[in-house]
Amino acid sequence: MRSFSSFHRSRRAALQGLLGASALFAASGAGAGFNFFTSEYTASREELQARIDKRFPLTQRHGALFSVTLHDPRLGLDAQANRAAITTGVTIESALLAQPAVGTLTLSSALRYDPSTLALRLMEPTVEHIELQGMTGQRLQRIGAVVARELLEGEALHTFRPEELTVGRKTYEIGDITVRTDGITVQLK
Repeated sequence: MRSFSSFHRSRRAALQGLLGASALFAASGAGAGFNFFTSEYTASREELQARIDKRFPLTQRHGALFSVTLHDPRLGLDAQANRAAITTGVTIESALLAQPAVGTLTLSSALRYDPSTLALRLMEPTVEHIELQGMTGQRLQRIGAVVARELLEGEALHTFRPEELTVGRKTYEIGDITVRTDGITVQLK
């Protein structure tokens, strides 16, 4: 009878230790998106959108004549294609134009992990759609698309803090990246 009781106490203590460790990890700040049991980290759509919002507006000159600004980004997540998309307002200004060309563009991108900066980054973004109000020519659309790709290539969607990838003595590496409709999940190995 005592051995049966001792077995249950030992089992209960082990379970409490495991739950305590995961609670401690969650309390350390890294648990917001870390799933201890599946070894996955998920950054929610809201977290990713907030990160993107801080980086915009982005402006770059194209040649000596054009200035392109991307503003008001909206993140889209395509789980089926495993790609992230960003729709932004676009403004193209030039002394050659009577008024700035204004419109929207949508760009989609695969994701890659950059271990040197601990960041999930856009990889080889593709402009899927660009529309400039009142403009019928293709030249300004091409300029907007080129600059958008240049500005957003390598843009970080999420940067991990070192403590988010460490539990006790174990430091995790990033494995597969999966785009979901509500966030992006990375496998930790």
